[in-house]
Amino acid sequence: MEYKIPTDLKYAKTHEWAKIINEKTIAIVGITDYAQYQLGDIVYIELPQVGSTFKKGDVLTELESVKAVEELFMPLTGEILEVNKDLEENPEYINNSPYEHGWIVRIAISNLLEIEELLTAEKYSELIEKEEH
Repeated sequence: MEYKIPTDLKYAKTHEWAKIINEKTIAIVGITDYAQYQLGDIVYIELPQVGSTFKKGDVLTELESVKAVEELFMPLTGEILEVNKDLEENPEYINNSPYEHGWIVRIAISNLLEIEELLTAEKYSELIEKEEH
């Protein structure tokens, strides 16, 4: 299976992505194409509250699919600035467009050093290749 892995994003080993913007102060976060494929059709997501703060590795929210309920982890420490309200009515955006319409939160990054701990697209590709074999 060939998954989309955009090279301009950073990746967590737990299959979340982060698009670092605004001179590394803001990140847009979602789940990867690989993760949404593994989950199957996503039917519900509980969005976190704007203003909430999370540490890297904390459970950000849960995704419910036809197969299972999976936890989504925060790839970077930060405060939630915005949630993708479209997902409340259309959680399938995560399946259909994980990197565009299916983004989950926008955060203010608290610890810039954590960005360097995330994987490049190449390293993430190697990780999923190992998981599949």
